[in-house]
Amino acid sequence: MYGALFGKKKIIYMEIRFMSIGSGSCGNCYYLGVGDYGILIDAGIPSKTIRAALKKENIPFESICAIFVTHDHADHIKSLGVISGKANIPVYATKEVHKGITHNYCTTKLIDPMYVRYVEKEEKIIFRDFEITPFEVPHDGSDNVGYFIEVGEKKFCIATDLGEITEVVSSYIDQANYLVIESNYEEQMLAMGRYPQFLKVRVSGPRGHMSNQETAKYLASHFNEHLKYIWLCHLSEENNHPELAYKAVTMEFSQYGIIAGKDVQLNVLKRTTPSPLYRL
Repeated sequence: MYGALFGKKKIIYMEIRFMSIGSGSCGNCYYLGVGDYGILIDAGIPSKTIRAALKKENIPFESICAIFVTHDHADHIKSLGVISGKANIPVYATKEVHKGITHNYCTTKLIDPMYVRYVEKEEKIIFRDFEITPFEVPHDGSDNVGYFIEVGEKKFCIATDLGEITEVVSSYIDQANYLVIESNYEEQMLAMGRYPQFLKVRVSGPRGHMSNQETAKYLASHFNEHLKYIWLCHLSEENNHPELAYKAVTMEFSQYGIIAGKDVQLNVLKRTTPSPLYRL
């Protein structure tokens, strides 16, 4: 951490550490760290997998201070109760999401009420060095949010599991220096694939998921110079490939004169393999 004075305002610069531990329908979990502690966003993969990924990067599991939940689908919440209970970690989510978690048969253990914490959409909460604002995203969980996270002057946004980018979602993405955004399926693969028709309609609908093409067009048309990193997340195993997601964005970027790797760093998160630990 270091600071600089501009006029009468002191600007604080703190390193943010980010890692994807899992990203996809098999399970989702992201780590954000500052100083000697960190938080998780979602916990839809086994506790031992999360512990192993953190240990590999020399991050003590005991340094996790909170879990923030996007929505109550199984691939985002399976291990919440186990992790929270064993490590005494509070779980933050909207009231509707917490209610949905208690009725989800896929959870291995319910969250102890003493660790339940509520958040409200577009109401910022201060959690140590993190300033965290949940915002509504269109999806078909009991309730659904993305998170806009500020650490000093750095702005991090995660928008996963959303059927379209609304004005509200865009207002937060447009502020971000670091963006995790869904690129779930390749449109032709979904159309020609084995999913039954009702599921194809659900995935491609406005409360489903974002396609490679939709995400690429949005990113290119809304690009701004303060965006430094993009991570494409929640890729479908059945209807996507990392190369296709990456290519869709870079091709759309080329139409706007944007060069991935020069103007912005572009990465595709793997479904079951942890990413490197990014120091931002």
